[in-house]
Amino acid sequence: MSELAIFEFAAPERLWWLCLVLAIIVVYWVMTLWAQRKLRRFGNKATLKELMPDYSAVRGWIKVVLFALAVGFVVLAVARPQTGSKLRSVETQGREIVLAVDVSNSMLAEDTEPSRMARTRYAIQQLTRHMTNDHVGIVAFADDVEVLLPITSDYKMAESKLRRLSPALIANQGTDIGEALEVSLLSFSNNTRNTRSRVIILITDGEAHDDKALAVAESAKEEGVVICCIGIGTPEGTTLKVNGKMIEDEAGKMVVTKLNEQLLNDIASTTGGVYIRSTNANFGLDEVIAQLDKMESTELTRRNFEEYDEEYMWFLGVALLLLVVDSILLGRRNPLLRGVTLFERKK
Repeated sequence: MSELAIFEFAAPERLWWLCLVLAIIVVYWVMTLWAQRKLRRFGNKATLKELMPDYSAVRGWIKVVLFALAVGFVVLAVARPQTGSKLRSVETQGREIVLAVDVSNSMLAEDTEPSRMARTRYAIQQLTRHMTNDHVGIVAFADDVEVLLPITSDYKMAESKLRRLSPALIANQGTDIGEALEVSLLSFSNNTRNTRSRVIILITDGEAHDDKALAVAESAKEEGVVICCIGIGTPEGTTLKVNGKMIEDEAGKMVVTKLNEQLLNDIASTTGGVYIRSTNANFGLDEVIAQLDKMESTELTRRNFEEYDEEYMWFLGVALLLLVVDSILLGRRNPLLRGVTLFERKK
């Protein structure tokens, strides 16, 4: 167990009720001023003091402050104060998933609304939001490869990294699928070695003719890694249009991006995965998820959860003590103790 020093409120929005403490004091002050104003109609202050020898303004203030503080501690209790001092380890059963995402310039094409890149980001976010025990990693690639997120169970971090997916991540443009798959294989943890619970989801529109990709797929098969491929685009090809402008090459010809569907299908079939062509109607993740559901789960790295202890009873205890003192303390001087001046200096 790891020791922590954590204090927080489970319902901090209820702390606004602490305004009641100030409101009680302000209301009492206004009522006191109003009462004093009415008393002045009956005579001067010295005469009234002689007529009310047991009256104590200080005691009244002490009582209202005690009551206001008691209300404050009740509010703190209702806000559910918690302390966390331990981390407990929980074993989970799931899969390790590496998302290898093409971020080459052609992913900015708008033949898939609103663009290939935007559609990819949205689809992957929906995938991560439905994950529970699986661990996920993200690899971005063009002509170079970058591990954007190592294998983790932190889905919030995964969503944050997904928002960064864009061609700006990789300076050298191109589509090196073989290198992307190789880096993805290295991204898996040792905990899942020799299991059938590791999968790479390759998302690309690449016009690649890559012998290395098939060689890496063979290596993945030997390691028990399944590769599922999602192709964006068409084998016939489409002109590359970004922000409404046609993109031209150095020779002044319009750039045409084609999907090498045969390569992606071969990669997937080599490892026992599936290949899906993404369309405007269906990105292809449903088929991939169905494939994931068929795969076995394995024991993954322990995930730590903070254990919190409810501490509201201490605040309620203090509130009760304050109310008891408030009820015992009289709002006027005790005639039997008239000579004792604990709260006011004798003149």
